[in-house]
Amino acid sequence: MEGRDGTETLAQRLLELKRETDSLVVGLTGSVASGKTTLAGKVEDILDKSHRAETISTDGFLFSNAVLEERGQTLRKGFPETYDMTAMGDALEALAAGEAAFPVYSHVTYDVDPGLTRTIVQPDILILEGLGFQTLSPPPRHDREPDILIYLDATEDNLQTWFLERFVRFWHAAKEDPSSFYANFLHMSEPELVAFAKSVWEQINLPNLREHIAPLRETADIVVLKDADHAIRITHDRIG
Repeated sequence: MEGRDGTETLAQRLLELKRETDSLVVGLTGSVASGKTTLAGKVEDILDKSHRAETISTDGFLFSNAVLEERGQTLRKGFPETYDMTAMGDALEALAAGEAAFPVYSHVTYDVDPGLTRTIVQPDILILEGLGFQTLSPPPRHDREPDILIYLDATEDNLQTWFLERFVRFWHAAKEDPSSFYANFLHMSEPELVAFAKSVWEQINLPNLREHIAPLRETADIVVLKDADHAIRITHDRIG
């Protein structure tokens, strides 16, 4: 990709693919803290200049904290079994027929928030960003799956750095918001918090990345590499 930020090139590639279909559903996945939401938002802004685009997070299809606790899966949130893939498929099928309701996850409360549910009319391009794509069939996709899958790649060192930075940022914000999940950690000093966040990364997010998320890099239709300075570039394009 030319230039410091390759979002324009990625967006143009999606527009090329859109010409082949009435509506395009794009899956965007990658590690926790890789910047999927930010990238999806930037691409959507570019697409909106000529097409109607929407972004939805798969986090809305996580089972609720109550369900995960009942199943003993609280510490595995983000692993494949913690997503309601049937509900995700149903929503995509309903959207293809006209419109669908998509649940929304709050990173502040650390749970699905029914009050934030979005009803979306079928856009020209839907970006479905997040985790939970491990059960995708190989191309051609099933009607209840995204048409293409993009993998946002980065080194493990960078991913850990970004995860720790995000954790600390939410912790600081919780000082002004007692309803935040991160208010649970306000009794910690910042060094203690960083040590705790690092243990979360090493014991939960890193194993999930290595076992379930990173393998999708080998089968994704498009692979985008994000550098330490957050610049991106397409490294693999397996379509056409």
